[in-house]
Amino acid sequence: TDPRRSLSKEPMGQEVLSTPGGAMPCTRRQRFVDKNGRCNVQHGNLGGETSRYLSDLFTTLVDLKWRWNLFIFVLTYTVAWLFMASMWWVIAYMRGDLNKAHDDSYTPCVANVYNFPSAFLFFIETEATIGYGYRYITDKCPEGIILFLFQSILGSIVDAFLIGCMFIKMSQPKKRAETLMFSEHAAISMRDGKLTLMFRVGNLRNSHMVSAQIRCKLLKSRQTPEGEFLPLDQLELDVGFSTGADQLFLVSPLTICHVIDAKSPFYDLSQRSMQTEQFEIVVILEGIVETTGMTCQARTSYTEDEVLWGHRFFPVISLEEGFFKVDYSQFHATFEVPTPPYSVKEQEEMLLMSSPLIAPAVSNSKERNNSVECLDGLDEVGIKLPSKLQKITGRDDFPKKLLRMSSTTSEKAYSMGDLPMKLQRISSVPGNSEEKLVSKATKMMSDPMSQSVADLPPKLQKLSGGGRMEGNLPPKLRKMNSDRFT
Repeated sequence: TDPRRSLSKEPMGQEVLSTPGGAMPCTRRQRFVDKNGRCNVQHGNLGGETSRYLSDLFTTLVDLKWRWNLFIFVLTYTVAWLFMASMWWVIAYMRGDLNKAHDDSYTPCVANVYNFPSAFLFFIETEATIGYGYRYITDKCPEGIILFLFQSILGSIVDAFLIGCMFIKMSQPKKRAETLMFSEHAAISMRDGKLTLMFRVGNLRNSHMVSAQIRCKLLKSRQTPEGEFLPLDQLELDVGFSTGADQLFLVSPLTICHVIDAKSPFYDLSQRSMQTEQFEIVVILEGIVETTGMTCQARTSYTEDEVLWGHRFFPVISLEEGFFKVDYSQFHATFEVPTPPYSVKEQEEMLLMSSPLIAPAVSNSKERNNSVECLDGLDEVGIKLPSKLQKITGRDDFPKKLLRMSSTTSEKAYSMGDLPMKLQRISSVPGNSEEKLVSKATKMMSDPMSQSVADLPPKLQKLSGGGRMEGNLPPKLRKMNSDRFT
């Protein structure tokens, strides 16, 4: 590789490969959470806060990597054994047991301890409760008895601390998360008539995840109206919290859905805007391991280039003889489906534009409400006016007159929408009064009646008398008819 090349970080997380000829954008995008769940966060410039790690030493040791754990384990035991063996050798040296070790008439503190290796072997035999019987402590050494008690207490503490640390680290459920799968890509397509973001989770083991729950976070940088820049702002993605769909029965692979609606952060996300957007979807799956009873958490993330627009997942479950079979070879596979390239917001706006009758109805209702409110205000003003001004304004029914005038005007305006198109065009011409419109409307309504009379047989036309049958009625029926219309 060229040593003149160097990697520099862009503010939005993009890696740029700097060369002498200029900056060339790198295809790999910096993630906040890797696909395997590891968070790419490093804590720096802690200063004096590092002492907090020593206050919780046990958790600090458990969080260390395995190579450091093994190194501390071996080093602690070796130092403790060498220290205690040195204490036994010091007692033997101060009492003079090393010079009189082969004197049968002399009773040493520890029998058959001649040098430091023999003192070290005595400590190991005592600490490990091996008890060969060749080296043993005598009752002529009170300081040896006190050291023996201290050795037993110190050895129990070291064993409990280090063995407990190793046991907790080995039984951590992090490896259980290795058998929990997430799909490599997320997909956006229509489901149940709604634009939906989908991804898939699966469990490779036969042992279940008890009380499995899934959560989603959207990480996206934004700027507030006050000008504050929020890097990696976390927003919640609803995956069924209100309906209980986030509680999973993870026996077979499941498709997790987030419905994109007005409450979703992806409300204005379209296929075109995805090419310029930068976001990351963090998925967190939590549950209790059935075999150990410990809580396990698996994580993954999807960047904007890992979200496929207009795709759907292949089905992986098939019914066999007596059982259901899961084909994990199709777990990550998707296929294209017809999906509108517009966002939910754009789709709703186009739906409103395609229905022009909705907007006039809304505006008419608003105008009616405003006119009624204005008339109510006039009534209140008339009541609050002094007596002289009330006399000037006229009678007390002045607001009522206004109400009648406004109501007739509004009725005329709104009744125009109920007329046929021909009459509406005629009414738009100046000089056409209401009486002319009414006469034309009655004429248009009478035309079908005259046509229907013309279609009658001759005898019936004679009885109708050119459209009027009153002349041929009996006297009683004529009298009843005249009484009815008078």
